Amino acid sequence: MKGNLLLTLGRLPKALDVARGFADLGWRVVVAEPFKRHLAGASRLVARSHQVTAPAQDKHAYLADLHRIIAEEAIDLVVPVSEETMHVAFLRDKLPATTRLFTMPPDILLRLHNKHGFVQQAQAWGLTVPESHALGDPKATALAQSGPVVIKPVHSCSGRGVRLLPGGSVLPAPDPAIPAIVQRCVMGAEYSSCSIAHQGRVSSTVIYRAAQKSGSVAVAFERVEHPAIEDWITRFIAAAQWTGFIAFDIMLDQDGQPWGIECNPRTTSGLHFWERADIARAVLEPGFIPRYRPETRLQQFYSALTETQMSLFRRGPFRENLRQLFTTRDVSWDRRDPMPFLTMTATSWPIIRMAMARGVPFGEVATLDVGWYD
Repeated sequence: MKGNLLLTLGRLPKALDVARGFADLGWRVVVAEPFKRHLAGASRLVARSHQVTAPAQDKHAYLADLHRIIAEEAIDLVVPVSEETMHVAFLRDKLPATTRLFTMPPDILLRLHNKHGFVQQAQAWGLTVPESHALGDPKATALAQSGPVVIKPVHSCSGRGVRLLPGGSVLPAPDPAIPAIVQRCVMGAEYSSCSIAHQGRVSSTVIYRAAQKSGSVAVAFERVEHPAIEDWITRFIAAAQWTGFIAFDIMLDQDGQPWGIECNPRTTSGLHFWERADIARAVLEPGFIPRYRPETRLQQFYSALTETQMSLFRRGPFRENLRQLFTTRDVSWDRRDPMPFLTMTATSWPIIRMAMARGVPFGEVATLDVGWYD
């Protein structure tokens, strides 16, 4: 099967992997992106890029732009990549009969994207999640008195706005403009995941942990095996009857019990651990099991380089970071398609400039204009 693919974001390495994977199978790849220049657009395997309205600026104009592209390019399959997924889901009821959308309807997407909604849904399905209450609820105050808690906006990613408070802390006043939850802090090891599923059946799950971070965002990743976490994810996907990409942040406590702390109903960096052509096949063919790449550690080179340089001045593990920098494969490098890697600084400049102006890591602002915050 071959056709025309629309990716609804092009700036992230995840989009590049999906684009390359479909191109490897003979598909024509088109990208819709609010930025004029972007990472995937530098690839020789992307046939065309369209600049679109940023959904955080105007949701209706964004969807209108996507409808126009779908018609003009005779798109057969739409695959959302990251935070724009919550907007793209609203295409579902107005797509041509010949166009498929690889994600769930907006009602369940938005319920799970909301951090409080995710906890409530997981509890209803009998899955372990930490006790959580809306900021401003008396139960949240009582929870904060009983032990350490995490405060997080119900709509956020990349750690934006997340605060850890010790037990007995006085909670801040709720802000109606930025609803938040207070969640019991689970002590243990943190893991992330990425899964591909069709109608509640998991094609494959990658479980990984951060090997190096920039702020709260991982820039180097290590794939691991953990049956208990994989079982938790499989049960959730089956209960949701999920089709599409889905990911979780999970804490493993000292007793080996997994606790789901967040759901990301989209791709994550775990996607890089699959063979790229197999990603495309797993999207297209229910039941197909994608192979893992041979590497169990991968990195985003330029971000890892920055962190390695900073560790020299922060008295961090500079020598180990330097060793890993030059022995770990970059997620975007491909000698047959080198331009995305070689031009990454130029194509990512709008995000770099924004991160520098705000004094925050790249990952914390990379999707601000495409996120869902309602």
